[in-house]
Amino acid sequence: MSLFISQAHAAAEGPADSGMSFLFMMVVFAAIFYFMIYRPQAKRNKEHKNLMESIAKGDEVLTQGGLIGRVVKVNAENDYLQIELNENNVIAIKKSFVTAVLPKGTLKSI
Repeated sequence: MSLFISQAHAAAEGPADSGMSFLFMMVVFAAIFYFMIYRPQAKRNKEHKNLMESIAKGDEVLTQGGLIGRVVKVNAENDYLQIELNENNVIAIKKSFVTAVLPKGTLKSI
């Protein structure tokens, strides 16, 4: 019987550094989160912001809806663009809906 009691007593002591291993594991998870999720998303946001600031009259753009057109007017006050889809159609969209600025001559090649 004393054999079982001593085993239970020995098992109750447990490892002494469990707090440090938990802290180390949390630091590793935070590093993985930063390098795999936060940092790439921040980089994409910065590139998109630079794209929005560089849009000028005459640029050919692609919108999130799949429309391709030429920028006719840039309204800097409220971040809207007027895009000419063809000679008869001009639409107004928010700058943030522009996905890409296309190379010159893209509209003629389509």
